[in-house]
Amino acid sequence: MFSTSLASIQKVRAKMKALFDLEFRKFVTPTIIKILYILIMAMLGVGYIIAVVAAFQASAGFGIFTLLILGPLFVLIYLALARAGLESLIAQIRTAENTAELVRLAGGNAPGAAPQAPNGPTPPANPYQQ
Repeated sequence: MFSTSLASIQKVRAKMKALFDLEFRKFVTPTIIKILYILIMAMLGVGYIIAVVAAFQASAGFGIFTLLILGPLFVLIYLALARAGLESLIAQIRTAENTAELVRLAGGNAPGAAPQAPNGPTPPANPYQQ
């Protein structure tokens, strides 16, 4: 049990260290994106409740309209937009990570990595670059 809690403390330390890495060598967004999405859902829920209460204070008809039609439509649209934006961000980050891995496998230096000495023959020069 002690080793499990020690391991979780070390994971938290690593995430906090990555969060304050000023050289941006590691992507932190994939680890915090779930928390961000939950916060967006919570804020939309609180906003929905506030809008319904305000609508009922204006009039009962507008309150029912907001409760049943306007509020859920607003929340679903904004939740879909937030989800699409976050998924796009994650896709860009994964593309960058995969590209860096491909560069590393091809014998090059991934962005942010220390230069490596060439182990084999150098690849031919690109004829399209001057």
